[in-house]
Amino acid sequence: MTFINYASREINCKIVYYGPGLCGKTTNLQYIYDSTAPQAKGKLISLATETDRTLFFDFMPLELGTVRGFKTRFHLYTVPGQVYYDASRKLILKGVDGVVFVADSQEERMDANIESLYNLEENLQTQGFDLMKIPYVLQLNKRDLPNVIPVDELSAELQKKGEPVYEAVATNGEGVFDTLKAVAKQVLTELRKG
Repeated sequence: MTFINYASREINCKIVYYGPGLCGKTTNLQYIYDSTAPQAKGKLISLATETDRTLFFDFMPLELGTVRGFKTRFHLYTVPGQVYYDASRKLILKGVDGVVFVADSQEERMDANIESLYNLEENLQTQGFDLMKIPYVLQLNKRDLPNVIPVDELSAELQKKGEPVYEAVATNGEGVFDTLKAVAKQVLTELRKG
């Protein structure tokens, strides 16, 4: 749910990066953060627990254009990859404006991708959202590894509604900003409709 701050004339939008553990969600956000000018970003916040190093979400505002004279600011979050942290995943999806599903392209990670995508749909429903209606992009990450599933097969298995699909190598930034721009454009389109 978009938050409008009339005092600062800002529209704040929330984009959540979702996917299985170690698929590259955090690497995406870290690359975006490191590549963004200091004056255009807030602090990168990371939370970890004693039991798992991937329980954290990252927060970073990113300014992209205006809507009806208001600056837009995007807040980017990742969810923890492990299903064990499902309550955290649900909480982070609260008020989401757009979702990027980061799929791990490796053959042995296909079941984890499918499980995580199913989990995303369920958790969106519990928050009152429908994956078929929300701004959504599919990123096929880790395309540089030797044991990857061909793009057409991976897309056929994971694509839900004809959403944009981007190949990526988040470690070097390949496809990272293309993915972000695609979901941000969808979110802005939805904002302009409303």
